[in-house]
Amino acid sequence: MSGRTLVTLLAFASLAAGVPALAQQSEEEVGVPPAKQAGWKVPRTSWGDPDLRGTWPLDLGNTPMQRSPRFGTRKLMTEEEFQQADETATQLRGLADQEDQANKLGSGNWFERGRALRQTSLIVEPADGRIHMNEEGQRRAAGMKSSWSEKEFDGLDDFNSLDHCITRGLPSSMIPFPYNNGVRIFQSPGYVVINLELVHETRIIPVDGTPQLPGALRPWLGSSRGHWDGDTLVVETRNFNGKVPMVIVGPTNQPVPTSTSMSMVERFTPVSPDQIYYEAWIEDPEVLAQPFKMGFPWRRDDSYQPFEYACHEGNTLVRGYILSTSPRYAEYRRERGGE
Repeated sequence: MSGRTLVTLLAFASLAAGVPALAQQSEEEVGVPPAKQAGWKVPRTSWGDPDLRGTWPLDLGNTPMQRSPRFGTRKLMTEEEFQQADETATQLRGLADQEDQANKLGSGNWFERGRALRQTSLIVEPADGRIHMNEEGQRRAAGMKSSWSEKEFDGLDDFNSLDHCITRGLPSSMIPFPYNNGVRIFQSPGYVVINLELVHETRIIPVDGTPQLPGALRPWLGSSRGHWDGDTLVVETRNFNGKVPMVIVGPTNQPVPTSTSMSMVERFTPVSPDQIYYEAWIEDPEVLAQPFKMGFPWRRDDSYQPFEYACHEGNTLVRGYILSTSPRYAEYRRERGGE
């Protein structure tokens, strides 16, 4: 991936002059779309809609979704903290080249965490930048499993939807991941389409007044309907199936469940030729003690080329986990003479 890393670094440099200086935000400006670039007008498609088409990789993996408790209610790093975070991000982006020079293949050629924001978390509301579950949410979270959380695997329910290569779900699919962060926006009359590199999912969003799906239909990514508020695309998503984590479980993420009552409202606001400001409000009264909001910038990089996301080829990985770790299956194999 070192070639793509180099292209990404060059793209950062070329975009710097045209993007508002986010590192100079005030606390009050965090979570609010910046003013549009002076003299710039949002382009229109041939059919008259604001034109958001392009590639917008979520290159913010060095900024956590939830704020570290050490920051409290502080939305911004100090200058010293930001410089350190930026240096760390720069070092991580250089790992692929270091591995190539050493003739090694490791996480540097896999992970693409991107740049650092000065804001301390992608969640900007509530004040502490964290997700708060109610009692029911905590009860469900205690029973959530994944390939990260378990050491022994006895059946399919020990794996979450991403382990099964089905989906990251929402809002997870709209936040940075350690790799495969490409997001491409396509448009046609009456539709906006958001294509995601990870799992290669595609959100098809009508913007022509198409009614919401009947409540009995509950896709993995819910049912999204959009409209234009001036130049801003507003997308409301409902009809979730409640089978995916709100935050993908990993070595540093607490499990957060979803329910069929979850709703998500997103706003995509173009502020310059190469920047969209993204906002998302998430409510789920069944599992959350209070709603939360995310807000962060997207940068255009049309040179970014998505990779194939093969997940686990041949669909053998889940079976392999079970066969290699479960005492129940080990006993079964002994009974069958080692088969």
